[in-house]
Amino acid sequence: MPGLKFRILLDTKNNKEIFHDILVSDGENFETFFQTIINSFEFKGDQMASFYVSNENWDKGEEISLLDLTEGEESQVQIMKDTKVRDHLSDPDQKFILVYDFLKMWIFLIELIGIQEDTPDTPQLILSVGTNPPEESKELSDDFQMITESIDNDEDDDFGFNDFEDGFSDDDLNSLN
Repeated sequence: MPGLKFRILLDTKNNKEIFHDILVSDGENFETFFQTIINSFEFKGDQMASFYVSNENWDKGEEISLLDLTEGEESQVQIMKDTKVRDHLSDPDQKFILVYDFLKMWIFLIELIGIQEDTPDTPQLILSVGTNPPEESKELSDDFQMITESIDNDEDDDFGFNDFEDGFSDDDLNSLN
């Protein structure tokens, strides 16, 4: 089995160049690949994540999820621990997108940059460029931020309860005393 060398670029708002080169065996599963990436960026790894098979335009394709969250019927979702990296290599510079923490939307752009004959015993970080941002440094995604702001803007009474139109007034409750 050959070794696969991937470049993982962290997509940041301030356009700082932060990337890591990682070497993995083509027999590794995506869960090991995920853990290697997350550990190399010094993230906790306690959030949901998915890989997406991508093309030269960085379009999201087939999803490979950390967990299968579907219920009931037989699932069509590919799970990281059950899916080998080599099963999704269709291009000499194959690309993947890794989305980590769907509320903060950490995006990792991953590209195959080389294949070597020697197979590594374990995944290896072979190059690190830039300073890893702290995982908690990223704000919630804009969509989620708007939802939480609208909730925060609701008026609360002195006890932290949200007033709403229920058709009753405080005077209606006085008779219960």
